[in-house]
Amino acid sequence: MTHPARHSRGGLPAALRELEDLRTRVDQLMHAAFPAGGFPGFGATEPWAPLADIEDTDAAFLVELELPGVDKEQITVEVAEGELDIRGEIREKEHIGTVRRQTRPIGQFDYRTILPPNSDTEHISADLNNGVLTVKVPKTETGEAQRIEITG
Repeated sequence: MTHPARHSRGGLPAALRELEDLRTRVDQLMHAAFPAGGFPGFGATEPWAPLADIEDTDAAFLVELELPGVDKEQITVEVAEGELDIRGEIREKEHIGTVRRQTRPIGQFDYRTILPPNSDTEHISADLNNGVLTVKVPKTETGEAQRIEITG
């Protein structure tokens, strides 16, 4: 059963006004829960981690990060002491009008992962395509687990 839309003094249907009031209350709760700059990735002052998948294939480890709208010049990929570090910044775009809602992540991001011992850190490659950064970490034969014979 449907009900006719009731209009408020502001011209919005009552259901839309209630939805906007709910969104405002949720925003207030989020600001109370995350007072130091916002929810991670949404105006937060601390770096946030982008969504990522790690795939283990026969030849390599593939790390895929979602970084829509980021240019390769804004990303740094480094490896040191067995740790892969991918960081950068998504800058807020300039808006012409009033922003009514902003849900795309902005600010500094930092994704770190420990690489397995059989990672060939000398031959890591990175490719940015359609907003997905793929870091390929080849495997080496060394570093594989070996069974040790116990004597005594």
